[in-house]
Amino acid sequence: MSFDAKHFLKTVSESPGVYRMLDTDGEILYVGKAKRLKARLASYFRGALNTKTQALVGRIADIQVTITRTETEALLLEQTLIKEQRPPYNILLRDDKSYPFIFVSDRHPYPALEFKRARGKRGDGRYLGPFPSSTAVRESLSLVQKIFRIRNCEDSVFAHRTRPCLQYQIQRCSAPCVDYIGREEYQRDIDHAIMSLEGRSEQVTAQLTQDMEAASQALDFEEAGRLRDQIQQLRRLQERQIVDTGDGDADIFALAERPGGVCISALSVRGGRMLGARHHMPQNGLDLTAEELLGAFISHYYLGHDRDIPSEVITALPLVDADVIQAALSERAGKRIRVAHQVRGHRAQWLRLAGTNAEQHLTSQLANRSQLAKRFDSLREALNLQEIPTRLECFDISHSHGEATVASCVVFDQDGPVKSDYRRFNIEGVAAGDDYAAMRQALTRRYKRLVQDDSKLPDVLIVDGGKGQLNMAREVLEDVGIMSTHLLGVAKGTTRKPGLETLFLETVDNALSLDSASPGLHLIQHIRDEAHRFAITGHRQQRDKQRRTSTLQDIPGVGPKRRRELLRFFGGLQGVRQASRDELARVPGISAQMATTIHQALHG
Repeated sequence: MSFDAKHFLKTVSESPGVYRMLDTDGEILYVGKAKRLKARLASYFRGALNTKTQALVGRIADIQVTITRTETEALLLEQTLIKEQRPPYNILLRDDKSYPFIFVSDRHPYPALEFKRARGKRGDGRYLGPFPSSTAVRESLSLVQKIFRIRNCEDSVFAHRTRPCLQYQIQRCSAPCVDYIGREEYQRDIDHAIMSLEGRSEQVTAQLTQDMEAASQALDFEEAGRLRDQIQQLRRLQERQIVDTGDGDADIFALAERPGGVCISALSVRGGRMLGARHHMPQNGLDLTAEELLGAFISHYYLGHDRDIPSEVITALPLVDADVIQAALSERAGKRIRVAHQVRGHRAQWLRLAGTNAEQHLTSQLANRSQLAKRFDSLREALNLQEIPTRLECFDISHSHGEATVASCVVFDQDGPVKSDYRRFNIEGVAAGDDYAAMRQALTRRYKRLVQDDSKLPDVLIVDGGKGQLNMAREVLEDVGIMSTHLLGVAKGTTRKPGLETLFLETVDNALSLDSASPGLHLIQHIRDEAHRFAITGHRQQRDKQRRTSTLQDIPGVGPKRRRELLRFFGGLQGVRQASRDELARVPGISAQMATTIHQALHG
């Protein structure tokens, strides 16, 4: 069976990450990285390809992806996987001697930062690296040259300059060639650049902050502004790369669960470097809770197999019998093993990344064409339809105490979600919290338009609600003259637990109760949850428009002292707005919870 690229690409994330192409035997053919996974992978299956790439694509039986936070993290992970797996279609290096370095000469009064493919003789200067690729070197060089205005010209050019070049004009060089900067001051910039490349940029920003405040007190506002810009640019360079922290041996487990499937992703980190993610789809035949299932899986993962046990096992959920599991792992490994689910810093970032990968892989597996076909056929049988439905639509309402009410409409066909046909409706002119009136308005606007445009109508209309919502939906369809669409109401059970829903087909007197393992019920739950997600997203966008104009003074808990620390740390309000939650939490006096509050207030 050939690889179904069209169907696969529907489920691929737009995030940065790494992809692995596998053949029919499960062997890795090629490892690549991308800033946008979906766009990069799509390029393999359209347009003209060279002969070698066509041969690679012809052998693909499966593609696995690992999501990262940034393209740099993807690059580091790609290089790790290539070195470990040695895929036949990748360019392989024989040893680390070919890895690039950044070189700083000791023999020039105004040295440049230079790209070097290999170390030179001893005593000629400093070598920083090695870096994972030439791209990583050039990106780092470009950034520090921009921040610290280090020259990038050849020594021969430097020696014969009589006036500054274009690099000075665009403020990317301080023009030491014509003595616009003293040797001592230029050396300080070089030292700052080296410290930043070595990961000691916190010390640099502390010094620059002091210099900025001194310049401001001396009324040299031009210099203070230049230093502020340097601090903001340096904060971006300081972003912690969770793929390669240089510290920590851990396996990180996250669980994603949806109707019809469970995925557990295991992220492996050794020596602070992420080695990749593995995805597992265990069966939950005993209907265990997520915590019980994750604990049973981890026990079997290590104790049922001869595996290397790292110093830390980090889990997204608190395990049942965590102390027992920790003791058993410690005994098996012959050393103390720490099992934890409450972690901070880069370990918390590892955990979030594992969760993202679990969600992505589960989404991809549930969208598998054969799985969807089984679900649609099960739904036909459950609803006693003569033919398999080809188009489903589901509506949901979202608001906060009546504020910014939004209705969502999501569409599924036999290939899964049809996102181009999704619609949102901003509800106006109804009483706050009146979900019936809001649903009536959304349904009326939707189906009047479809009838007027003679557009395709759904075979089954699903409304998230009980008898009242079903009766109201029936009235709307009759009013607009639609008689061919089947109506299905989904009422949550008393505990609101998935699998205990009551279904009403056509009328409130015709109740259905499907088994919790029914693929048809899983399809209904999937589209219902998707409608809920789409409605909440729209509601939050509406609600948060007002928050985007917030300033620090408007944020509860941010007093004069915290405002001063934030502005000092990031060099101004613009730097605070650009900071991530993790970066905000690094400011003295700002806890992780307060960082989240500030970030939400500034970004919504």
